[in-house]
Amino acid sequence: MKVIYTGSFDPVTYGHLDIIKRARDTFGEVIVAILHNPSKEGLFTIEERIYLLEESLKGEKNIEIDSFTGLGVDYAKKKKCRTFVRGIRTVSDYEMENPLAMANKEYSYSVETVFLMSSKENLFVSSSLAKEVAKYNGDLSLFVPEIVQKAMKDKYFGR
Repeated sequence: MKVIYTGSFDPVTYGHLDIIKRARDTFGEVIVAILHNPSKEGLFTIEERIYLLEESLKGEKNIEIDSFTGLGVDYAKKKKCRTFVRGIRTVSDYEMENPLAMANKEYSYSVETVFLMSSKENLFVSSSLAKEVAKYNGDLSLFVPEIVQKAMKDKYFGR
């Protein structure tokens, strides 16, 4: 079975990688779909995010990395997939994700959402926290793989 894991992945974190691998191990195949939101400026371009995901997942099987613009349900229809996977760390994550999951189920191309709870090691890991730590040249090793650490430092400090 194929599932889609959408997100901004700006940057990809250990939490994202954990959800990707666990979803693949549970369902067989995962499409990691980077949402391109033209009205939002990210730290990394879509191309850079794809590269960082590819490098962070090098050697992993049954994981496709792609990007899309627009509604996730339209992307799911294009990919002939009816299941989204979402990672949940906190109750507030669930409260934010649940209405979207309910709406996705109501479209004419109905898509189910499966929530995977974060591993305890990644409960505090988020892209926004990683970016905040990076701004102050802090230790990113808790949040992101080495290649992402380097890319973030290059962005913030031109190294």
